[in-house]
Amino acid sequence: MNKALIFGFAVALGLLPALGAVQAMEQAMEEEKTIYGSQLMTQEERDEYRARMRAATTPEEKAQIREEHHARMKARGEEMGVELPDEPPARGGRMGPGGGMGPGDGTGPGYGR
Repeated sequence: MNKALIFGFAVALGLLPALGAVQAMEQAMEEEKTIYGSQLMTQEERDEYRARMRAATTPEEKAQIREEHHARMKARGEEMGVELPDEPPARGGRMGPGGGMGPGDGTGPGYGR
């Protein structure tokens, strides 16, 4: 079922606020996964990091915040005996490997043909 149809049903049933809450929870969980070393941070530290990133006005400033944070978390991990990967998690689309569209190059006849 596509998102537009689900959205239509949600509106018709008055469930839009509930869907918004679910989406907010999913987004928060996804953001937590993408913060390097989040498992070593308190909730307050994660909130502060997000606030700093939102307040940054240039890509360079965001990159600097990420680099400083990465170094801090790498050192904390070593102190705690937790091995973190050398690279922070990948940024970008949330689909993961393959892009979610299935195999093929897009030149086929399409669904149902």
